[in-house]
Amino acid sequence: MVDESQQSEELKPNQVAQYIEPPADSDTLNPEPGPLFESNPIRLKVLRELKGKSVLSARQFTREQVIELAKLAAFLEKVEIASCHPLDGKMAITAFFEASTRTRISFESAVLRLDGKIISIPEGGSTGAKKGESLSDMAEMFNAYGDIVIMRHTETDSVDQIMRNLRVPLINAGNGSGEHPTQALADWYALLKWRPDLIDTQPTRGKSLNLGILGTPGSMRAVKSFLLMSLLFQANIGRVTVISEMADPFGADVIDDLKQAGINYEVTHDIQQHLAQLDVIYMNSIAFLGDSYRKLDSRYKLNRKSALKKEAVILHPLARADELDPDLDDTPHNLYFAQAHGAVFIRQALLISIFGRLDRLPSQIPSIES
Repeated sequence: MVDESQQSEELKPNQVAQYIEPPADSDTLNPEPGPLFESNPIRLKVLRELKGKSVLSARQFTREQVIELAKLAAFLEKVEIASCHPLDGKMAITAFFEASTRTRISFESAVLRLDGKIISIPEGGSTGAKKGESLSDMAEMFNAYGDIVIMRHTETDSVDQIMRNLRVPLINAGNGSGEHPTQALADWYALLKWRPDLIDTQPTRGKSLNLGILGTPGSMRAVKSFLLMSLLFQANIGRVTVISEMADPFGADVIDDLKQAGINYEVTHDIQQHLAQLDVIYMNSIAFLGDSYRKLDSRYKLNRKSALKKEAVILHPLARADELDPDLDDTPHNLYFAQAHGAVFIRQALLISIFGRLDRLPSQIPSIES
């Protein structure tokens, strides 16, 4: 840990990056991060397991790693640590060969707030790819120019291509219809702030969640990664209901994961039949299909008049189309704004862990080594 005498000032509440309060007349959810870490010391030993690792799939995380990353993110959201300079001297390459708003900017914000530096490729057409250069050849250049690569690409096999020659860690920020693992971390960070009791492996009777997924995990990467990470919290989930216009929305590999986790799940085309029983509704509108995007059918829309359970929350990775009506924005069902705002903190926690800079954190952080 950083010695207190080496810090330029005492730790202060995070006034710069903290989630902006909704308007006074809004009921939008803004969960307080403190309960996640104030009485639950961060287990640094678990986070040290991530040092030097690439992040390619939600499948690679353990439940403990997700929880400890969320606890560290909660600390970073609550407390300003700029004076500790955790990523000083580190260079991140953000290589985005597909359009992005939240993911690219939140990663770049995370790096810069930790005093790291950015080489940004905001559009793939500005690279040698326009002249036919392969991702594996680009990887050799990335090895020389940066310390980590954060990549989004339209091709599902892009991760395999770049990993042939890449020797620095890679964070998969979305690969075609494959996965988006750090979005799943942001999703579960929002849920754990909303319900800190989800950390418990033996939930109180009646506290398990009925989880609804409005979309198609087989072709919606954010939905797929969210579902896969949700399987880590199987003890807290009563049932998963996938609402999709497709007869087989999963793909064989996800079916195997569901069966191994032993979670009760069902597939339906009728949103109205199940909506009132769902505690969490995860929705996305856009499926990436090779070289184009396809939106959800108009039947699958939510608005203020939808038959939502009183305490139900809605998650959405954004951007949204008309499937999620803005008239839900100032209701207690809206967890999606907090989900988007919290992404920068969970990505900060992940970067600090991958770079092995946990020892740069202030000594006042509530933590244990075991």
